[in-house]
Amino acid sequence: MSVEPLLYTVPEAARLLRIGRSSLYELIATRQLVSITIGSRRLIPVEELEAFVAARKDAA
Repeated sequence: MSVEPLLYTVPEAARLLRIGRSSLYELIATRQLVSITIGSRRLIPVEELEAFVAARKDAA
């Protein structure tokens, strides 16, 4: 039984989206992608990644 993560780090999320870390930080800074902070770590909820991709797919 494998458990999928609820949150991804910036490098993990960038790898999943197949973009660079700086591009992901730009999406976060422009509020195109929602992230949360826990301690000093910036994390992206899996549902936010899915919503981001779905929104881009619908716009195409």
